Amino acid sequence: MTFKTAFSAGMLGLSLCMTAIPAAQSETLRVMNGSASTALNVPMNRAVVVESDQPFAELSIANPGIADISTLSDRSIYVLGKAPGRTTLTLLGPDGKLITNVEVQVTPDVAEFKERLKQILPNEKIEVRTANDGIVISGTVSSTAKLDRALDLAERYAPGRVSNLMNVGGEQQVMLKVRFAEMSRSVSKELSGSIGVVSGTAPNIKGRLGAGNLDGISTVLSGAGTLTTSKQGVFGATTNIGSLQLGVMLEALEDKGMVRTLAEPNLTALSGQEASFLAGGEYPIPVAQDNNTVTIEYKPFGVGLNFTPTVVDEDIINLQIDASVSGIDSTNGITQNNFDVKAFKTRRTQTTVEMRDGESFAIAGLLQDDFRDLNGQVPWLGDIPVLGALFRSSEYQRAQTELVIIVTPHLVSPTRGEALALPTDRVRVPSEAELFLFGKTAGGKKPKGAAGEVAKQDFSGSYGYVME
Repeated sequence: MTFKTAFSAGMLGLSLCMTAIPAAQSETLRVMNGSASTALNVPMNRAVVVESDQPFAELSIANPGIADISTLSDRSIYVLGKAPGRTTLTLLGPDGKLITNVEVQVTPDVAEFKERLKQILPNEKIEVRTANDGIVISGTVSSTAKLDRALDLAERYAPGRVSNLMNVGGEQQVMLKVRFAEMSRSVSKELSGSIGVVSGTAPNIKGRLGAGNLDGISTVLSGAGTLTTSKQGVFGATTNIGSLQLGVMLEALEDKGMVRTLAEPNLTALSGQEASFLAGGEYPIPVAQDNNTVTIEYKPFGVGLNFTPTVVDEDIINLQIDASVSGIDSTNGITQNNFDVKAFKTRRTQTTVEMRDGESFAIAGLLQDDFRDLNGQVPWLGDIPVLGALFRSSEYQRAQTELVIIVTPHLVSPTRGEALALPTDRVRVPSEAELFLFGKTAGGKKPKGAAGEVAKQDFSGSYGYVME
């Protein structure tokens, strides 16, 4: 093929390519005195022009999959970037001798990527560079959400070839304040009657009749010993009607109880990192093993908190929370193999919420009202008006519980150590004179500085709950 024919075919191919590919960039690479001035950098899906100071007869590309070439003239070459990578462009003269080898590097088109970054994240300082066949992004962004947006956009231009060197600025430490508040109230009332009749003096009638607490009414009729009962109050009386001895016993019980539980664990963690907190203890539990052996396992109890904060965008915080308050329940449990194992009473919540700095969320709540009414009686006799109360036992129980768990996250930053106060800063050990002469259990002087200002706070004031 003559040079004229090759040149005509190249111009025809160029005219066809110009309809499907972007126009060549204005910058060119010149080949002077048989060597290229620099390496040839071609953005993907873009083109550059290579100019030679001497005419060439043949040219070739080592890897056509990375870059495509076509001739504009015997001194100009059109190079189109197709895929990221490196390859070599070879120029040969009319005499078949090598003019030069040009290193061609095709990189992702970061110019368009930079434009999209400025449109989507206008206030973020992000730098974009190319490295081999990938993209390197660096700089500082204000939140992890904007970091994710930048990385997602970079993956569109260089899938699987993005190097992240960015940092997240701003406050990235979160303090979580959790408040457990529980109020429990219980009321129990019982009233039972017992009656007994003894006949032992009539000539032909001997016998006994009893209903209710048989042991208690027997004590009343015999008149021996002290009345014993599981109730808080008891009344017993006897009378003789001819040859009959009549005994009556009344038992009464009224219990009222109220329990208040309040816990406020606070915990600080870095964004994206899990933190845990436990204020309580560990209870030993025996576990049977092979060969008739027993091992001990420990179950933690108390105020526990596990949470993972994530600062999503500026002051928006995502929280994964596992909070619990547990204690040993002595009213329940089992005894096995001479081991007394107690039960546990636990209030726990696991959830994920999202809120702003300083906002609060009631993540869990419980309102429980248990009612029990029991009536036991001697058949038919207990249905007799008025007198039937002696053959009947009535029991009434009611328990009410209200539980609320509230969380409040705060973005925090470190401060100087002397500005922090400890609970022990409020109290000073008394001197011998203060203790023995004045009866003071704590010294009078307070610490100075910022800790002293905090130490001036006191726990005095009205407090407590009023329940009706």
